[in-house]
Amino acid sequence: MANAVEITDANFEELVKNSDRPVLVDFWAEWCGPCKMLTPVVEELAAEYEGKAIIGKLNVDDNPEISAKFNVRSIPTLLVFKDGQVVDKQIGVVPKSVLAQKLDASLVG
Repeated sequence: MANAVEITDANFEELVKNSDRPVLVDFWAEWCGPCKMLTPVVEELAAEYEGKAIIGKLNVDDNPEISAKFNVRSIPTLLVFKDGQVVDKQIGVVPKSVLAQKLDASLVG
């Protein structure tokens, strides 16, 4: 079973920008209650989309560069990337189905 990949300022280019698959990045922090509520959902998506998309988590406290670059001001923020570009954005906790729809949309075309 796949787990969400840890994305950092250092590996962002390689894992997200250069990915040939869509990437969902969960911007979170250790102290964020809503982020912790979303963790099991993100892990389930990682398993369900294994081989189709990359699901990753980026700790905003440890990786301020990427967080600032994408203007992440409140967490949790989830960004969907395709071909290295942001194609969708979700701020706050939402049901898994909402995130799955966003990923499915990025898999088409």
